Amino acid sequence: MCRFLAYRGRSICVDDLLFQPVNSLIRQSAHAHEMKEPLNGDGFGIGWYAKEIDPDPGVFVSVRHAWNDRNLRYIAPKIRSDCIFAHVRAASHGEVSETNCHPFHYRQYLFMHNGNIDGFHHVKRFLRRRLSDEVYEWIRGQTDSEHFFALLLENLGAKREEAGEAEMVRALKKSFAEIEEIKKRHQIREPSYLNLAVTDGNYVVATRYVSRPRLRAPTLYYSEGSQYEIKDGICRMRRSDPKEHTVLIVSERLTNRKGDWKKIHSNHMLVVHEDLRVRLSPL
Repeated sequence: MCRFLAYRGRSICVDDLLFQPVNSLIRQSAHAHEMKEPLNGDGFGIGWYAKEIDPDPGVFVSVRHAWNDRNLRYIAPKIRSDCIFAHVRAASHGEVSETNCHPFHYRQYLFMHNGNIDGFHHVKRFLRRRLSDEVYEWIRGQTDSEHFFALLLENLGAKREEAGEAEMVRALKKSFAEIEEIKKRHQIREPSYLNLAVTDGNYVVATRYVSRPRLRAPTLYYSEGSQYEIKDGICRMRRSDPKEHTVLIVSERLTNRKGDWKKIHSNHMLVVHEDLRVRLSPL
């Protein structure tokens, strides 16, 4: 499985998220603590928004190891954004290629996933049959993640051009149900693990999900405050101004200060609204 982070709040430097924390995402690419296999070396990607230039995000992906990529280390201190997605990949479905690296991008949306749809080689054909020509032709890679994103885009329907958070939540729930419907119809008994995040640069929706409630979903945490700070490798959320809000969602905590991180329970969804308020609800 993979590791990711999603940030929404005051504009900050990408380097402060990716490299500076003691358990940064770059460190997790080689030494993750909260998964059986600590290595996430099958590529990486970052996505960010510069809305004063373009409503669509910038995306940089590579199949190089995140911990040893000179380009990433060079550009990370030079990008600032108020909405940042980052992902390090441990491949389950699909080859190691740039087309299979997260985050995936469709117009103004970014999407990334940690987990897998077990039995995807059986699900894939039936999932594709549900897609319109436009969405079908958009797919470039082989991953279960990108195909789930395609199904999500399909379920947004006419709202795809400018879906609000409510439409996105409805489409996500419908997509989860359709995956399980396909699996049940074709007697595919393996579980689905769908920790994911999607954004349009204004709101963020994240889920921690496993199709069998008795199983444990991959970890997912969030931290919120008025401003993200980093000093000597220790990141924290300052809670100095109740009118300002910042939210950070992570597969794995960036520090050992457990009080700074709240666990998202299995089969729950977190929505960061456009005003940066947080809402948690069961799936």
